[in-house]
Amino acid sequence: MLSIELKQLRFHANHGLYKEERVLGAEFEVDVTVHHYPASVPVLHLGDTIDYTVVYEIVKRHMGRPTELLETLATHIAQEIFSKFSHVEEVSVSVRKLNPPIIAFRGGLGVRYVLTKENYIALSKP
Repeated sequence: MLSIELKQLRFHANHGLYKEERVLGAEFEVDVTVHHYPASVPVLHLGDTIDYTVVYEIVKRHMGRPTELLETLATHIAQEIFSKFSHVEEVSVSVRKLNPPIIAFRGGLGVRYVLTKENYIALSKP
């Protein structure tokens, strides 16, 4: 199995429950790992693997759409990656809010969502 990793992607975005978060925005960091079986080994052509520029564009598009919950954001990113690449086995998406609006809070907070092919197929059924 091969993994494609996009790490510490930084975005200024307007996600959150509170009005101030949607107006002012905040800094976010996103990590995405996509596990798959390449079409051939060694991988010699982009079509035999996962194009990380496409994965980045998916993340960027979702980060540009204000969402109340980080959980919603992470699940939508993972599901779109699965829908774009048929040979994905597992996707992990972590989204961290670097400066959450909590008085005297130091550090970051976030969510991580892991979606397997089996679960994606089950979720896709009507």
